Amino acid sequence: MTLPLIESHPDALGGLDPAAIANCIDECLACIRACTVCADACLSEPDPGELAHCIRTDLDCAAICTATAQILSRRTGTTGVLDKLLQACEEACRACAGECERHATHHRHCALCAEACRSCEDACRQLREHLVGR
Repeated sequence: MTLPLIESHPDALGGLDPAAIANCIDECLACIRACTVCADACLSEPDPGELAHCIRTDLDCAAICTATAQILSRRTGTTGVLDKLLQACEEACRACAGECERHATHHRHCALCAEACRSCEDACRQLREHLVGR
C-alpha cells in the first residue's frame, strides 16, 4: 500500500526512487512495531530490571523510526536533513539490534526485534545510497 501512495504524490522528492522510499517507510513501521512489542515483553519478563537497557534502546529506536517514517511520508525533507535522519535511524537500529541480540537466546521477542532492526537499518542505508548517488 505504501508504494502506490508514494507514487501518487506530485512531488518527486528530488528524483528519489519511490520504491526505495516506500520500502524504507515500511521497514521503519515494522521496526516500530517490533521495538514496541519487545519493550513491552521485556517489561513482562520475571526480572525486567535486567533488561532496562534493552527497553530504553527499543523505545529510542521506535521513536527515531517513527520520525523517519513520518518525514519520508511527508516528502518535505531536504536532502541534507534526510541524509542525517537516515543516518540516525541506521545507528538507532544498529544499536537496538546489537542490544537485542545480547538477549536473543533467552528471549524470542529480542531475537525478532533484532531481525526487524537489521532490516530497517539496511533499508535506511539503501535509501541513503540513492540520496548520495543522484
